[in-house]
Amino acid sequence: MNWMMTTFSAELLGTLILILLGDGVVANVLLSKSKGQNSGWIVITAGWAFAVTMGVYVTGWVSGAHLNPAVTISMVVVGNLPLSSAFSYIAGQFIGGCIGAFLVFLSYKSHWGVTDNPDFKLSVFCTMPAIRKAKHNIMTEIIGTAMLLMGILGISDTHNGLSAGVGPIAVGILIFAIGLSLGGPTGYAINPVRDLAPRIMHAILPIPGKRNSDWSYAWIPIVGPIFGGVIGALIYKLFCRSFWM
Repeated sequence: MNWMMTTFSAELLGTLILILLGDGVVANVLLSKSKGQNSGWIVITAGWAFAVTMGVYVTGWVSGAHLNPAVTISMVVVGNLPLSSAFSYIAGQFIGGCIGAFLVFLSYKSHWGVTDNPDFKLSVFCTMPAIRKAKHNIMTEIIGTAMLLMGILGISDTHNGLSAGVGPIAVGILIFAIGLSLGGPTGYAINPVRDLAPRIMHAILPIPGKRNSDWSYAWIPIVGPIFGGVIGALIYKLFCRSFWM
């Protein structure tokens, strides 16, 4: 392995790609005078699915491309990753998320000032609930992230016989399915860093006409995915693997 490509740098680069392309597609759909303005939810969910696929292809061979603290923590809980490695994964994810969000800001520099809706500007960076009810919002994130971890563990299970080349595509399909089926209530963060790192960048970047960064909601896309990921990983380990153990 090249000395520069460590788990830290792989998770940084992979999460950068995830946020650049994921937040980028939201900007394309929501910001005024963008070529993709008003192209809709299908474009957003497809863009996020492709973003995950590209992040996994680029760095999966080094770190497994968690790109998500909920995945990393869940892998520690089920014994697939040593606790000592978790910090380098999560640190890389957070820094990569911040850089990716900054690159989206630069890419759409001309569009922030001509977009009147401050909620759209915030939504480029982080999630907002369609109906703000904390107990329902966190349940949605728990269910969505549980499905994410069950899917990831199923895809990576050698009993499925998927080659490494097909795996990232399958993960992209999984993200697409979660977005289409479960993304409506909260915007499907299913990833603490995907929400927190860009939210911090929204708070500090000089975005014209922006609103507050909605910190009262920010705990939900952090806590929900962590709990949901662990639940999904445990379900897979306790039930699905029992069929062949």
